[in-house]
Amino acid sequence: MNSDFKRGMRHGVPIMLGYLSVSFGFGILAIQKNLSILAAVGISVTNLTSAGQVAGVGVIAAGGTLLEMILCQLVINMRYALMSLSLSQKLDRSFTLPQRLIAAYGITDEIFAVASVQPEPLRPKYMYGLILTPFIGWSAGTLLGAAAGNLLPASVTTAMSLMLYGMFIAIIIPPAKKNRKILFVVLLSACFSVVMKFVLPMIGDGFAVIIAAVLSSVITALLFPAEQEASA
Repeated sequence: MNSDFKRGMRHGVPIMLGYLSVSFGFGILAIQKNLSILAAVGISVTNLTSAGQVAGVGVIAAGGTLLEMILCQLVINMRYALMSLSLSQKLDRSFTLPQRLIAAYGITDEIFAVASVQPEPLRPKYMYGLILTPFIGWSAGTLLGAAAGNLLPASVTTAMSLMLYGMFIAIIIPPAKKNRKILFVVLLSACFSVVMKFVLPMIGDGFAVIIAAVLSSVITALLFPAEQEASA
């Protein structure tokens, strides 16, 4: 096996182990939303985005429109486009367009973090290995979670489905504790979500996510604009 591919797989093992447990929660959540095991696994195989998948399942369960789904995914997953643009500067010149598209499919927060700190240019086989192991963990975890959702008692699956939300909280809390601006945008977004849930219930879940995210981001950007670096 090519050394670049093996090295990529080795670097992806810790990500795979984390994805295995988190996607288990997604599999249970999908079953709770009345999706089939095949549909749950199909979503994870074609999408490597935990937040996007959870939001998408919510739109499906709420009977949302295709437009809601498109806008919801666009807002939530826009960061992956920025990550891909950043990594494109580190790609080896041997990358062809089809190889770039394959690599772009597997860009997640964790894979981006590992790839971006590599000292040498990223070669195709390294990226394939780095993506493969997390992909296996994410898909296998979803399958196991979805199967467990059909077998375990409702009380157990309900408790285990909180794993996914626990991951989101774990992602938000550390930066929010260090940066008051992040804390502000998190709390503001939560407030908008509560208002739309109880005051404006006619707004669908999909659009509620979009509106809360966009409004809180715009308001925070206006109140706390990024400081411009001084010219040399």
